[in-house]
Amino acid sequence: MHAVHLHAFGPAENLVLEQVPDPLPPADHLRVAVEAAGVHLLDAVIRQGRALGPFPLPELPTVPGREVAGTVDAVGPGVDTSLLGRRVVAHLGRAPGGYAELAVVPVESVHFVPEQLSAAQAVAMIGTGRTVMAVLDSVELTAADTVLVLAAAGGMGALLTQYAHHRGARTIAAAGGPEKTDRARSLGADLAVDYNRPDWPETVRTALGTPRPVTHLFDGPGGALARTATTLLAPAAIHHAYGGASTRVSPEADDGTEEAPTEGITVRGLPAAQVQDRKREFEEASLRLATEDVLAPLVHTFPLTEAAAAHRALENRETVGKVVLVP
Repeated sequence: MHAVHLHAFGPAENLVLEQVPDPLPPADHLRVAVEAAGVHLLDAVIRQGRALGPFPLPELPTVPGREVAGTVDAVGPGVDTSLLGRRVVAHLGRAPGGYAELAVVPVESVHFVPEQLSAAQAVAMIGTGRTVMAVLDSVELTAADTVLVLAAAGGMGALLTQYAHHRGARTIAAAGGPEKTDRARSLGADLAVDYNRPDWPETVRTALGTPRPVTHLFDGPGGALARTATTLLAPAAIHHAYGGASTRVSPEADDGTEEAPTEGITVRGLPAAQVQDRKREFEEASLRLATEDVLAPLVHTFPLTEAAAAHRALENRETVGKVVLVP
């Protein structure tokens, strides 16, 4: 099979497609003929040689990638042979290996791909969608809320924009550039603004007729963009700070919630332990909402042979939706 290997930490060019022996599934594992492999910003961070959160740097060489979908083509000892030929999707957890034509997966990690989803869509929901479900856990959005989603044309942002619209909340999407704002508007945003324009917060205030209208801020990027967005938060608003794309506007609390120092604004983080402990629950919820047409993931595909280009595009914020490699 062909797989993308990383032999040395560094730039995207260090991702090299190589031919290697086909892996054999051990006991309680199965092998997937990969049709789609998810690419995450975490992959790029690790590729650079930077550990993040609970993810230690892997031993080299390594095959990156933690999300795959495809067809079961082999099973290990103890695995039901009726799974052969079934379309499945799985998150590999901390063990990489997704950027390949074949991937070995623990049988306990797989979900059957719903008929109405493509492999690329299933990959988006099993990883990015899972995190969205964790972010939304215990969040009750209503028509009384005004929601601001940062990076609204990204993998998570697109799903959060759709969900807020589904719940009837007034939804503001902030994205970078006209193409992305148009895409966010098509997802149901009531107002889409280009955060590359320095006057974007004033555009929001003018459109909504109040200086601090936002009751829920969904913030993946963090950094300067998040600091600007917080000027739109109403008293007692909730700032959902997740992801690691940039420095957080404030540190995430160990238990996922902390009080901001002004006006009772709550900063709600996303502890990795929460996602890990309830990962299957969140994965099932994500796939269910996709089959119910509540969420429709955006995907930006690259051939497996162009894994380096996919990393560069993701790091330069040139992608729309979930980045997926297709063998």
